[in-house]
Amino acid sequence: MDRREVCPSAASVLQQNRKKVQGLGSWDLALDRDGDGVRLRGPETAAWQGAGRALGQYKFRDLTVEELKNVNMFFPHFKYSMDTYVFKDSSQKDLLNFTGTIPVMYQGNTYNIPIRFWILDSHPFAPPICFLKPTANMGISVGKHVDAQGRIYLPYLQNWSHPKSVIVGLIKEMIAKFQEELPLYSLSSSDEARQVDLLAYIAKVTEGVSDINLKSWANHENKTANKITVVGGGELGIACTLAISAKGIADRLVLLDLSEGTKGGMMDLEIFNLPNVEINKDLSASAHSKVVIFTVNSLGSSQSYLDVVQSNVDMFRALVPALGHYSPHSVLLVASQPVEIMTYVTWKLSAFPANRVIGIGCNLDSQRLQYIITNVLKAQTSGREVWVIGEQGEDKVLTWSSQEEVMSHTYQVQLSNRAMELLRVKGQRSWSVGLSVADMVDSIVNNKKKVHSVSTLAKGYYDINSEVFLSLPCILGTSGVSEIKTTLKEDTVTEKLQSSASSIHGLQQQLKL
Repeated sequence: MDRREVCPSAASVLQQNRKKVQGLGSWDLALDRDGDGVRLRGPETAAWQGAGRALGQYKFRDLTVEELKNVNMFFPHFKYSMDTYVFKDSSQKDLLNFTGTIPVMYQGNTYNIPIRFWILDSHPFAPPICFLKPTANMGISVGKHVDAQGRIYLPYLQNWSHPKSVIVGLIKEMIAKFQEELPLYSLSSSDEARQVDLLAYIAKVTEGVSDINLKSWANHENKTANKITVVGGGELGIACTLAISAKGIADRLVLLDLSEGTKGGMMDLEIFNLPNVEINKDLSASAHSKVVIFTVNSLGSSQSYLDVVQSNVDMFRALVPALGHYSPHSVLLVASQPVEIMTYVTWKLSAFPANRVIGIGCNLDSQRLQYIITNVLKAQTSGREVWVIGEQGEDKVLTWSSQEEVMSHTYQVQLSNRAMELLRVKGQRSWSVGLSVADMVDSIVNNKKKVHSVSTLAKGYYDINSEVFLSLPCILGTSGVSEIKTTLKEDTVTEKLQSSASSIHGLQQQLKL
């Protein structure tokens, strides 16, 4: 059709789409007959020369353009546009995205499954965000690889790593997985009206928090009483696995090994297999866990501290939403470093309530301190409880419970200083952290209502006004943090906690979630 013959409304759509891609230039835009999008036409190299102008905010736009050229060769019918994506924290960003259908053979019939891919501005180092795009007469089959909003979760996404991971490879795995479990079904005419409302809701939130009932997935194979997942097969992950196994807490313990091949301790675990312990690389094996423990840390070669933390964030961006999808009622326990920031990142990416996202924080230091005071220094504390709180590391703070007992201030200061001196010479080995993690998991799974100093949302405490996670004495149970205990109010403690909160918040503001 001659573009001069396009009707005014369609021409308006085309003009809007041209404006959105900011003068895409050499990308040959073609309006579909139904006037609902733009298409990249033709694989010719010359047709892609203006891509850089459209992807101005993309960090690796040349790599992104090259990959989209490859996608266009295999799937020339996909339609591309720049639209606003709403993240779980309600932030928004204009992102390149494409829609189309992929052919899926299921029980002898071929189905064209509509999909939508959002390309993040850090592509190809971050995986695309993938959704089904059902029509009004289609229902979403919530299951292993698809949630109620139609978001798609696949091992290929979870293990995304440039340059070996590419969109065409992702689509091929998507087709293979959908052939095993068809993600959509046809609605009866009586259900179509409700589906229209649902689709409007999904389009509105795109990804964020929703109140859609997930019972069909939450009840699916929900047979294991105490299932725990440890994410990461490094030394800390293995230490947590051994400690939890030794305490007999879990009926089933899944260790997700995200590394390539089998290395060191992981091989030994496979050789000397432990009862009720399963080693797996598929995140879906974590489904219906009561506690999910994050021990992974990025091993990137970044130079600056901010770059190191950002590389951890990038890794969590692929892990947390998927694991939250598979275990929507779990408690997320973060042992990755820096623990305060990674706990905040996990909270934001999961959209879980704050009480169900906690970090290991200063729990180990607190337990050691209590032991030193009681068993090494043989001190009489008259029932006073003591904790290490605040930021893990050199800026941690000692504090006492606020109940009034007979202990002079001078004696309390002397005892605190001596105990902290002894505590500082103690290192944090993986096995000792693993024992501490197992103790916290025991309190959560068995609803012990025991007090632990863990990283929790500190906003509103000690006059902290920002969304930061710091260690505070918390009562732990099946729902995570059920109560935050009050401590003795001291100006020095408040000042140190506020200083830590300010420093952490400043770094968080520089991260790209």
